[in-house]
Amino acid sequence: MSSPEVFTELPSVAPQLRALRRRASLTLEAAAGAAGLSPAHLSRLETGQRQPSLPMLLALARIYSTTVSELLGETVAERDAVMRAADTEPTAAGGWTYFQAGAPGRGMQALRVQVPHGSQGDIVRVHPGEEWLYVLRGRLRLRLGDSTHRLGPGDSAHFDSLTPHRIAAQDPDGVELLFVHTLLQSPTATLCLGPTPGETP
Repeated sequence: MSSPEVFTELPSVAPQLRALRRRASLTLEAAAGAAGLSPAHLSRLETGQRQPSLPMLLALARIYSTTVSELLGETVAERDAVMRAADTEPTAAGGWTYFQAGAPGRGMQALRVQVPHGSQGDIVRVHPGEEWLYVLRGRLRLRLGDSTHRLGPGDSAHFDSLTPHRIAAQDPDGVELLFVHTLLQSPTATLCLGPTPGETP
């Protein structure tokens, strides 16, 4: 039996995932392979039996040439330059909580992200583009290639996303950060995911 939070936290993800995959003319197997998932896992995401993590949403958004906002079923009547804090709703994905901090349909996507301690710290991300992050609260452990960096409030990082990278909260209270990445509107701009066995972030 599916847990009820799958539908209450991300109610629009499941139908949107299937619709956008079909719009991109991709089979379940092709889309899953491009995202580094098994077809069975992607099928469970599309039927609401599993909740996608934020990195999975980013991967699928790139594969389907869309945005995380569209995957979540969010629509904006006009592309406003200003986003009000009162108008942004938190979204939970894979243990992370994030808030849209930029308008959809742009060449970059801006998010305010809360990362709990121990959440997704073993996931390695590799994808085309650039990322910029800024620590608002807490301490962040950032792994870039073979180097490990510890960032505190006010510290930032700007790097090529083709460099394998991992993000983890260093403190038990988690970390909050601003996160901006380029959104490449290309079916080949995929995000490669996967834990590194036997290695800590």
